[in-house]
Amino acid sequence: MKLITIYLPEPYLEALDELVNRKLYPHRAEAIRAAIRDLIEVELWGRKSHGKTGR
Repeated sequence: MKLITIYLPEPYLEALDELVNRKLYPHRAEAIRAAIRDLIEVELWGRKSHGKTGR
């Protein structure tokens, strides 16, 4: 894995912490990885498999 640095609005961090507090994810990084994976599946891989190329 590679390390990246991102800036997020405070409400996003609070929501991520809530997901961790509810034990849905072990830590922020895992929640962010899941969100990115889901975004890529929908926006990139899902569009390719359905022949869509743009928004």
